[in-house]
Amino acid sequence: MDQTYEIEVIEEEKIEIEAVSKSIVSWIFSNVKFLLIPGSRIEELSVREFEYERTISKRKFIRRLKSTLTILGIGIVIIVVSLAVFMHWISPYTFAFADGVHSGSWGAPSSEHPLGQTNFGRDVLARIIFGARSSLTIALPAITLSVVVGVILGVIAAYYGGIIDTIIMRIGDVFLAFPGLIFAIVLVGILGRQMEYIILAYGILGIPYYSRLIRGSVLQARELPYVEAAKVAGAGNWRIMFRHILPNCIQPIIISFTFDIGGVILSFAGLAFLGYSDPSLIEWGRDIDIGRGHLINAPWAALFPGLMILVTVLGFMLVGDGLRDALDPRLRNL
Repeated sequence: MDQTYEIEVIEEEKIEIEAVSKSIVSWIFSNVKFLLIPGSRIEELSVREFEYERTISKRKFIRRLKSTLTILGIGIVIIVVSLAVFMHWISPYTFAFADGVHSGSWGAPSSEHPLGQTNFGRDVLARIIFGARSSLTIALPAITLSVVVGVILGVIAAYYGGIIDTIIMRIGDVFLAFPGLIFAIVLVGILGRQMEYIILAYGILGIPYYSRLIRGSVLQARELPYVEAAKVAGAGNWRIMFRHILPNCIQPIIISFTFDIGGVILSFAGLAFLGYSDPSLIEWGRDIDIGRGHLINAPWAALFPGLMILVTVLGFMLVGDGLRDALDPRLRNL
């Protein structure tokens, strides 16, 4: 019985060895080109390699965003955006109450007013929450306008060069020669203090910066082989500029966009501090201007709006710094 069992086991092993040998021989014959010709690739292995590298790339990008400061910045941005979006649910008082006239001017923090009161008895906490909407409502459209127009002009100037580049860049130099805050004050003073004109002022201010930023990258990219290949393939100039060149030069714009949101919020607070904000808005800078005359008897009126500006700008700066570390190829090995 034992001898018969051993014979069966030996036969099964022979069959397995023959099957493995046949599969090896079959693979060698089917992949002779891969084995003998240098540079040959197997399609299945190429697909697997591509999927693996893409996954690893995503993991590396996410891992680079997992630094403590970047996570802190993302958390701050999420909180500020939540205040702006859900302000009517979060605020203890309505917008009309927060901007109305009540008793208890410059009142100290209490159970009804946790952060105290400002002039006309307005609740500081409610005004901080509603001020988040005003800051983001102005900063995001203004930066978007600057990016869209600036990128288009910068790509056109760098790609065509010559007189077109000279005209666009010299006009940009004229705008860059003016101090940003002074230019915003003049434009808002001429057009009016409505929110639309404030957005337009800051949108115009950022156009020369973004056009110069993208121009430097496009000047390098337009000389690369893939651009020449696109021209040989018959692609038009606009397709080459915005389909081939721009996606490879957009990383600095994404990083700068995040940084500049905080910069515009800070600049808008300065503009409001000087009295050039929209009177219909609740704005942190204007609250600081109102409360600066009562720093002794009611420091909370100016302190908490100032802290919100500090925290919000810091949050966007930290996120921008994290994106720079994640997207800049020169920092990938650090």
